[in-house]
Parts: sequence; structure tokens; C-alpha cells
Amino acid sequence: MIGLSTYSFFWRWSERAPEPLTLPQMLTRTAELGVGLFQICDYPPIEDSSPAELAETAALARRLGVKLELGTKGIEPDHLRRYLAMTEPLGVSLLRSMLYSPTSRPSIDDAKRMLTEVVPEFEAAGVQLALETYEQVRSADLVDVVTSVGSPVLGICLDPGNCVANLEHPRDVVERTAPYVLNLHVKEFAFSRRGGWVGFLYAGAPLGQGLLDYDHLVETTQAREKGLSQVIEHWLPWQDDYAETARLEDEWTVSNLEYLRSKNP
Repeated sequence: MIGLSTYSFFWRWSERAPEPLTLPQMLTRTAELGVGLFQICDYPPIEDSSPAELAETAALARRLGVKLELGTKGIEPDHLRRYLAMTEPLGVSLLRSMLYSPTSRPSIDDAKRMLTEVVPEFEAAGVQLALETYEQVRSADLVDVVTSVGSPVLGICLDPGNCVANLEHPRDVVERTAPYVLNLHVKEFAFSRRGGWVGFLYAGAPLGQGLLDYDHLVETTQAREKGLSQVIEHWLPWQDDYAETARLEDEWTVSNLEYLRSKNP
């Protein structure tokens, strides 16, 4: 299933926006675009929501015909339990996280211990936990964590572009993690020369106009056969002003949806 996320609206709900988008507004725009999935990912306001407010969000999503996923950072057991408790009122069956958070950088052995402690609670709740690939943790180490814990609900959120900064080739990351992937972050990426031809800028681009080998990604992970959610994200650099940045962000979303729909008729 094709989806959007808070990262599809990154600048429009950020502090740079004169009137930041609310979660209901993002859900409404998602439905307007004919999209049936939205991942609430790395969105701090969700942590301050009461159970009643979470239920209201879930009710709005149902009315709009939008399924919800949830995302956070960190694997400390109490933190994951806090997010697991949100999954029921939100009607969420997949939580994306990352090994590190702003306050915690566990070793690989500690990560295995933390997840071994808390994953049985995800199994009991029927919620999948997908750990994202990114440059701070080698993809081989992430696979080691997942296979060592050995739970059917623990897997990987694959975003191959994130690993380039750790000198991992996206194609290698896809092939290494494919058997364990539960969720895809579909994000285009490209290099461009910096001013004066000194160095490169590594940033986002509209899908099909960069280096992401989308066909290899979906074929290797068997995304269609397994029904993996394909969530659109952007690495859109800030433009000259908010109005232009917001316009381009929405333009990329529309373009990327057209691209994915052409690939997934």
C-alpha cells in the first residue's frame, strides 16, 4: 500500500511554517490525494495526546479512509512500551523505530537485550516493530540485532538512501536486509555539485529523477507480494522562503504519488 507520512509534510508542520499544519490537516490532505495510509513518524505532539485525543485521531482517519502507522526513535523498553500503548487507540499495527534516540545510543549487545525484553509485548499485541536503516548503524549490525532477537514481529524499515553517509551502497543494503523488511520508506536521493565545484550536496529529488533503483527495491524485498507499505518521504532542502518550500514539497508529493502509482497499477 502506498502511503504518506509526516516527513511528506516536513516543512509545512515545522517551526518555519507561519501556520504549521496540524495532524488532522495532514490526514485530510492525504485523503484528498487518494492515499489510504499515513505514518505518524517522529512527530513529538503525538506523545502529549491523551487516550481520548488518540481515539479522535483514529476516528478521523477511519472517516477519511486512511490507515495509520506510527514512528518514533529509540528502543529503550519503557519508551517502546509508551508507544505500544498508543497503537491500540490509534488502530496501529506497525511501529517504526531506530536503535538510537536523542538520549540513548545502545551498543549492539544492549540493543539485543532491550528488544528481547520488550518484543514479547509487541507479539502479544499483534504489533510489528520495524527498525530503520540509517547511517549511524551499519545495516549488517541491524540485521544481526533482528536475527538474534528472532521474533516474527521484529524486522526492518528499509530506507536505502539513509546508509550512503556510512559508505554503504544502497543496492547492497537492499539485498542484505530484504528478508527482514516490514516497511519501506520510499525516498529519492541524488548528488549535485556544490558552489564552485567544491564537494557535493546529497539531498532529495522527485522519484525517478535520482539514484534510487526503485524496481530493484520492490523486486528484491517482494514488496508487492508481501503487501509492504511504501511510505513516501522527502529530503527537500529549504528553498529561499517558506512559500516556495511549501509549494515544492506539495509538488514533490503529487509527483511521487504519480510515479509510485505508475509502478503499482
